Amino acid sequence: MKAPTLRLAARGLKRDLRAPDVRALFIALVLAVAASTMIAFFLDRLDRGLERQAGQMLGGDLVLEQSEPFSPELRQALIDAGLVLSDQVDLVSMISREDRFQSVSLKVVDDVYPHYGVSHVDLGEGVEEVASGPAAGEAWIDPRLRELVDLKLGDQVQIGQTELRVSGIIEREADQSGGFSSFNPRVMMNIADLEATGLVQPGSRVEFEILAAGPPEAVNRLDDRLAQLRREGVEVRDVRQDRPQLGNALERAESYLGIAGLAAVLLAGVAVAMATRRYVERHLDTAALLRCFGATQRQLVHIFTLQLAGLALAASLLGALLGVLGQALLLRLLSAFLPMSLPAPGIMPLWLGMLTALAVLVGFAGPTLLRLKRVSALKVLRRELDPLPPSAWLVVSVACGVFGGLLWLYSGSITLALGLLLGGIMVLSVLWGVGAALLALLLRGIQALPKGGEWTQALRLGGRQLARRRQAGLGQLLAFSITFFAMAMIVLVRGDLLTTWEAQLPADTPNYFAINIQPGEREGFDAAIADSVEAQSSLYPMVRGRITAINGQPPREAVPEEARGDNALRRELNLTWQAEVPEGNRVVAGEWFDGWQADATASETAYSQGGSGWTAAVDAESQPPPVPVSMEDGLAQRLGLALGDQLTFSIGSDEVRTKITSLRDLNWDSFRPNFYVIFPPGVLERYGHSYITAFHLPKEEQGILPELVSEFPGVSLLNVDAILGQVRDVLTQVTRAVELVLGLVLLAGISVLYAALTASRPVRAHESGLLRVFGAGNRMISRIQGAEFALLGLASGLLAAVLAELATAVLYMFLLDLPPRLHIELWLVLPLGAALLIGVIGHALSYSLRRQAPAASLGLLGEA
Repeated sequence: MKAPTLRLAARGLKRDLRAPDVRALFIALVLAVAASTMIAFFLDRLDRGLERQAGQMLGGDLVLEQSEPFSPELRQALIDAGLVLSDQVDLVSMISREDRFQSVSLKVVDDVYPHYGVSHVDLGEGVEEVASGPAAGEAWIDPRLRELVDLKLGDQVQIGQTELRVSGIIEREADQSGGFSSFNPRVMMNIADLEATGLVQPGSRVEFEILAAGPPEAVNRLDDRLAQLRREGVEVRDVRQDRPQLGNALERAESYLGIAGLAAVLLAGVAVAMATRRYVERHLDTAALLRCFGATQRQLVHIFTLQLAGLALAASLLGALLGVLGQALLLRLLSAFLPMSLPAPGIMPLWLGMLTALAVLVGFAGPTLLRLKRVSALKVLRRELDPLPPSAWLVVSVACGVFGGLLWLYSGSITLALGLLLGGIMVLSVLWGVGAALLALLLRGIQALPKGGEWTQALRLGGRQLARRRQAGLGQLLAFSITFFAMAMIVLVRGDLLTTWEAQLPADTPNYFAINIQPGEREGFDAAIADSVEAQSSLYPMVRGRITAINGQPPREAVPEEARGDNALRRELNLTWQAEVPEGNRVVAGEWFDGWQADATASETAYSQGGSGWTAAVDAESQPPPVPVSMEDGLAQRLGLALGDQLTFSIGSDEVRTKITSLRDLNWDSFRPNFYVIFPPGVLERYGHSYITAFHLPKEEQGILPELVSEFPGVSLLNVDAILGQVRDVLTQVTRAVELVLGLVLLAGISVLYAALTASRPVRAHESGLLRVFGAGNRMISRIQGAEFALLGLASGLLAAVLAELATAVLYMFLLDLPPRLHIELWLVLPLGAALLIGVIGHALSYSLRRQAPAASLGLLGEA
């Protein structure tokens, strides 16, 4: 490319920076890059942090977990393979100090902990990096527990049947996992103190873990043994295959953030298209003159492409800077739920931002720019443009492909990307028709107003001006409607839906769960709360068991592909036995096992051999018939199971074959104990078990809780009200991050308004000039322009309210199982708020037009 072309493009760009349409174009590009780079920077840091700290997050290169202590033989096999072992025990319990108590998650570690990384702990002289766990006789607590129980360093806390001294406040654990599902505050203690607590009893909810560290070849040597352990029901997490993720909630948040960022990019692209049209109209004379002086079509394309490329480069740099600042704010909002410190931002998101700016320019500005190269002097005099050349449609197709690629990149699923692209086009088509009807109805209503004062006249004239630019107004209406709808849904989900769901619960809904009640404590605990509680569920026995085979096949091979990652196959399930169908359960298929009785002698022999026995003729050498069980209908559907299917459960050191004889429907929102699988009596009693119950304890009776904790130190009391409060905190924290992204979407929508105002500037200026000629003053013109934008905002708010009502009705009926209701406040706040917001913004952006002299305004008639 020749130097004169570069100089001419540079001079043209310098001159154009003072033009409103170029400013609109620049702002739209900056917002597109800022939105895309903010999300890209954040997700890139998250992915690289996970990759870098995979072993640290798992706690080792190999983690084994089960509800029973591991055998010495297995431990020796791991050591012989070249691995260093660390033991860890996880359980839920209660701690108390004086008359205050709190449910906690106990993390019991040995002297080898941690394999990787360091914990950040305040030991009394500020936060230090510590490459060990607490010493025997000591406990470390997290800051939340310090506030809840009013603890300080040096205090003694009661854990089970022993007391430990608080010697540290944990700021960050070396192997801390994600925080979306960890609602209880954490206590870390030494494994040497575990036996003295008395918390590990038969049937207790305890997870024993071996954290192994070593070179990859050491883990590779254990492949066959690990496969056998998985078949035996041991949960095996291998850093080679199971790089830890942040959980489904954050994975969905990642997809949402990416899609929301692309929504901002799409709106910014619409603004670019509007601003480019005005840019092209303004450069028709320049292009015609250059053609007169001998410029070829290719040279015209080079000049204007260089100008916009320079504009895109500057917008990319500024947008990337805003993206860095935005992701830092996003990280701050989500820091409570991130399992680690993240590495510094990389360079790749910057290239992605520049690619986004290029895609937006090519897709939304390219087709219009191609018209410039075909311009002639005669066309300029007539103010005409050639039709869109065929090559421009190719550019549009390429841009759609690029945008679809970005959508795929951000969502991580080509199916989702195609679905969103095609579904979005269909939804926008429907909304376009609905919006057109709504806008026409609103304008007709405005014109029907009786002639009266200045405000009525301003509304009528503002409505007429909006009607003359109906197509441009419809595009803006859709942009703002979707943005306001998204913001309304955030508010409703965070507040109204949760509140309404809670309001549907009966007054005596259980607010406490009691778990780990030992068989010898059952009657005493029941008697201790009998006079204080208003309602109580049954005391359900509970045994831990893992599904190890389905119809004779490994579980993950027997279920549909989409169910292989189901949590029910990855962990031990809570099993129970009941003679009658439990309260709140309903048999929907098959028959309950009424009348089934286990033969004690036969079953004892069968169980000792790893099976189960029934009244049917069973001898020690024959395989006993499977035990009938009842399964929750939802789990059966997810795993593709039906009546007659056989499951093998690993319980303790035995395997129990079962057969599904009934399916149950149950209410998971009842705050009562519920179970996926229920056995008949006479099968599970011989295994170590504990009891669980739920009860409603009025506030005035909660003084008995310290006595319960003191009398039954091994029983864990879970406060449902406190957990719901923490759910609200999580929801509030996450929605703040979501609102940050929606703020960018709103800014992109405002850029559409600014670009539309810039594109229609000659028409609006001419209208203002005519109004002045016919005697309208500044105040009247100001009111007319404000009325036009307020009407646009009102229509956007009304459409957003319709969308929000429909969406919440779907959530109520199909997800929350609640009757839908009308949100009167939504219909008042959203349309009026949108009218005020858009009216103020549009009125402010039109200020320069109202200051323009009538002669200058009328002189722009030729550009209209």
